[in-house]
Amino acid sequence: MSGDALAEAIDALLPQTQCTKCGYSGCLPYARAIAAGTADINQCPPGGAAGISKLAALLGREPKPLNPANGIERPRAVALIDETRCIGCTLCIQACPVDAIVGAPKLMHTVIAELCTGCDLCLPPCPVDCIDMVPLEQEQAQWIQTMADAARARFQFRSLRLAREQTERAGRLARKAQEKLEQPMPDAKKALILAAMERARVRKAGIAPRNMDNLPPQVAAEIAAIDARRKAAKKP
Repeated sequence: MSGDALAEAIDALLPQTQCTKCGYSGCLPYARAIAAGTADINQCPPGGAAGISKLAALLGREPKPLNPANGIERPRAVALIDETRCIGCTLCIQACPVDAIVGAPKLMHTVIAELCTGCDLCLPPCPVDCIDMVPLEQEQAQWIQTMADAARARFQFRSLRLAREQTERAGRLARKAQEKLEQPMPDAKKALILAAMERARVRKAGIAPRNMDNLPPQVAAEIAAIDARRKAAKKP
């Protein structure tokens, strides 16, 4: 089995919570690290002992306990926002890896419980601590393969959307910069720049400037003001 195929097979066994507790930015990067031999099979708390056993069987290894450095196995929980305390900052929306939180700036947000993977990533950025992780009842707590597959699809869609938005934003900024470059420079500003360049040149050469006689009054006044400030700054 090739490295990419092995990584995909490993990724298929991971819970797709995208919680980063494994030490990687998501389930697929962790799967690739396992396939490359740079990560162990016991670094996924959401997958727990059952997930470790599946990975061990796939890779022909012996199961091992969950590494406590990555966290502990616990019952599935979902995020719950206290809407009376929510200030609508959108930081939790930005942190959610599977788009399970909806809302708008300065308006309260809501978690779509059936989409929440329980990753906890929305907790740290909340400035008013209005989010709690609520354990589910036993019959609701089971995280099955179809839910994992749906979470993976939402994570991939979000990643593509963010990449597209970043590309579009970069394009808008580039167009604005180009439009600014193409705008004609006002004559007064152009004259001021040319005069400043000439003065710098002749000052370095030690000769009198040649283009100071026919400057617009506004430009001459600005140059005089600059000279006055420079002389004042040199006084002890």
